[in-house]
Amino acid sequence: MAQIEYQVDTLHPSVSTSGSADGDTCGLKLIVQVPCYNEETTLPQTIADIPRSIPGIGVVEVLVIDDGSTDNTTAVARRCGADHVLRQTSNKGLATNFQTGIEYALAAGADIIVNTDGDNQYWGGSIPELVRPIVDKRAEIVLGDRKPGENTEFTRSKRNLQRLGSFVVRSMAGIDVDDAVSGFRAYSREAAMTINVMTPFSYTVETLIHAGQQGFTVCSVPVRTNPSTRPSRLFRSNIQFIRKQLATLLRSTVMYRPLSAFLVLGGFMLLIGAIPVIRFLYFYFGGDGEGHIQSLVLGGVFLLAGYFTVVVAFLSDTIATNRRLTEATLLRLRRLEHALRTQESPPRDGGSADEPRD
Repeated sequence: MAQIEYQVDTLHPSVSTSGSADGDTCGLKLIVQVPCYNEETTLPQTIADIPRSIPGIGVVEVLVIDDGSTDNTTAVARRCGADHVLRQTSNKGLATNFQTGIEYALAAGADIIVNTDGDNQYWGGSIPELVRPIVDKRAEIVLGDRKPGENTEFTRSKRNLQRLGSFVVRSMAGIDVDDAVSGFRAYSREAAMTINVMTPFSYTVETLIHAGQQGFTVCSVPVRTNPSTRPSRLFRSNIQFIRKQLATLLRSTVMYRPLSAFLVLGGFMLLIGAIPVIRFLYFYFGGDGEGHIQSLVLGGVFLLAGYFTVVVAFLSDTIATNRRLTEATLLRLRRLEHALRTQESPPRDGGSADEPRD
């Protein structure tokens, strides 16, 4: 994985001992990460709405990731009381920002990580309901459901696109979600440790498909949203949104289900190729094969393409197996780092923790 460069502008760690091992949830540490890009006007209210006392949570901290903003986002985050502020050295995009926050929050000892947006789209007061299924050990990932089909802030076309997108993700990931592209979501530490976002556009769809492949329990809870403050910077039009999400879906399908994806494609090509070949053989054995050579050529091309696609299917499955082994190794490494960090952490009243590494 490429190293992510950022600057730690401020860090006021609150070290807590996770209660995951002995069932005591009072020591759970929640970090709310807020990816931002030029959000100096909306960030104060976003941070102010984040509750600092939540039942079942011992410590609540706010992490702001400034994605190379050209305004005063970093200074505003510091002034508004963010516990951790990271500033990317350049604008890297939402997916990279999200991954940066996950890595940093894990290094800071988070037991639960909530992701929200710096544009104040999601109401921070919904966070207690968002983390409750994780605190109660009923789920590893919780999505904030904006009820896109009923949300009057969305246009009719956007509501229809949301429904269609959620249906496709449900079908591919095998999980029941109604708002698949919601950025307001909570992760348990175990689920967060498995996250490796490869898509440059957005993390929302890819992480859900990955969660389905990993067998995580995913649920949704209704959340309140605030009126829109600006148009989305993630995409300029619905057409661009569809194009990028389709690319993400295709990439994720090939990445997580290469054998079935390429076998289906190869089988389809073999079927198409077999039809003109059978047609040629029918006329050939009937004594009229010379006039149908083009059917043999066309069928041969498709049969050859289908054969090579099936070969690619098995090669891709081998690569996918190696990727899964690499992910398992990375997960074990993260668990080991967390265990060592927990052992080395001083008592909660014993000073500051070591600064997490990038």
